[in-house]
Amino acid sequence: MADLSAFPIAQRWPADHPDRIQLYSAPTPNGVKVSIALEEMEIAYEPHFVDIMQNESWTPEFLSLNPNGKIPAIVDPDGPGGAPLGLFESGAILQYLAEKSGRLLPADPARRYETLQWVYFQMGGVGPIFGQVGYFFKFAGREIEDKRPLERYTKESIRLLGVLESRLENRAWMMGDDYTIADIALLGWVRNLVGFYGAGELVEFDKLKAVPSWLERGLARPAVQRGLLIPERPAPKSAA
Repeated sequence: MADLSAFPIAQRWPADHPDRIQLYSAPTPNGVKVSIALEEMEIAYEPHFVDIMQNESWTPEFLSLNPNGKIPAIVDPDGPGGAPLGLFESGAILQYLAEKSGRLLPADPARRYETLQWVYFQMGGVGPIFGQVGYFFKFAGREIEDKRPLERYTKESIRLLGVLESRLENRAWMMGDDYTIADIALLGWVRNLVGFYGAGELVEFDKLKAVPSWLERGLARPAVQRGLLIPERPAPKSAA
């Protein structure tokens, strides 16, 4: 039986299956990257819902695994050399899981690095910029009278979508015929931008052809459909 006692996070979110990868997350664009990857790669795991709205990612137990206080994070009881491994940053987790499973990351070195560049493109550009559109368009930033920040992030989002549009022209996936962790990294963020944020018209999404088709293909995948709902949000407590 795997021993997770060295990880304080396992005390707050106890493992029923300590021999499986422990996922500490929430169904956000960054969180679902890992749940989708785990579903696609058919890796045994146990999800734990971290309520970021209640600042659970800033508790001492969570910070002991990720000092940056962000979801997702994992503990693999069977890490490199058989030793347990804790890991944060969704891009790093995607790469780790792909290498562990031998799936969704090309074995050919050139194509491997080409795939990873698109993962980093999402981490460094798409995620931060789309997230700012969400803040200034849907959340508290709406109340800011100065609309220049929203205009700036909207313009950059349109540009980034244009990069994706060019890449996906005549391609089913970011790497052509091969569905990879690059697609997984991007799907949740594009979905969120036009869905949850409701910014499709703002970023001129209807002017695109390749990106909407790619998004539809991705969201139709059964593993993606499952992963988008993991970890499951607890049902609201009824009033006494």
